[in-house]
Amino acid sequence: MNDSIKIIDLTPDNIADYGVCGYNNVKKHKELRNKIEWFKEYYPKGLRIKALIAEKGSYQGMLEYIPIEYAHRPVKADGYLFIHCLFVGFKKEFKGKGCASALIQTCIDEAKAKEMLGVAVVTRKGSFMVNKDIFLKMGFTEIDTAKPDFSLLVLKFDEQAASPCFNKEALEKTRDFENGLTILRSPQCPYTEKNVQAILDSAKNEFNLETTLVDMPDAATVQNTPCAFGSFCLLLDGEVISHHPISRGRFENIINKRIKNKEKSESS
Repeated sequence: MNDSIKIIDLTPDNIADYGVCGYNNVKKHKELRNKIEWFKEYYPKGLRIKALIAEKGSYQGMLEYIPIEYAHRPVKADGYLFIHCLFVGFKKEFKGKGCASALIQTCIDEAKAKEMLGVAVVTRKGSFMVNKDIFLKMGFTEIDTAKPDFSLLVLKFDEQAASPCFNKEALEKTRDFENGLTILRSPQCPYTEKNVQAILDSAKNEFNLETTLVDMPDAATVQNTPCAFGSFCLLLDGEVISHHPISRGRFENIINKRIKNKEKSESS
């Protein structure tokens, strides 16, 4: 990482000045207002956001982590710092410069300074999460998996320490949401605000589906969701149909495809 970019700590006092995840206008973006309120609640509990700031002041990435007992993912274990998300490079010039590794190292250093057991993170091959490769290069190992493509990785400081794991009991509770369309979300991820009302309206008005929106109030609730992404889950009649936020158009494509498959099955 070169001198033209630096890592700063976001705090309740300055987060509105820099924004997060591409949202930088408090008045305009409800997503950012939600995130700031959530950040203020969990900051005293150890939540930290490291922002990557270019020389001219532009926001080019971030790392968010928290003690694992407050993680907004369905994971179990105490004593670790848990990385929620990692992103680098709104501009290509900042990719491949060691910025991601430098951000991860700040978390590792803090975990060691606080004499914690290590650092854990959920990754996936699909959208909305970083791929596991950068963590494997830094010495993390994969210790658990969840459908469809989630991996739980850990960097232990003591190999004899207990390992984190997915909350498998929670991941199997999809049948708790059997009736119609259910959206589970928390403000940990600011993208859980966009498109949600449009999806609910489409489900009810276009497809005549019973709809329910559940705003999860705390980490304990998120840790018991049936999706490894944690902060967002879209379920239809007890089945997860999206593990991350999607657009209204994508939602309608999913439902129309299910309708066609059902009609094809019934006619065969």
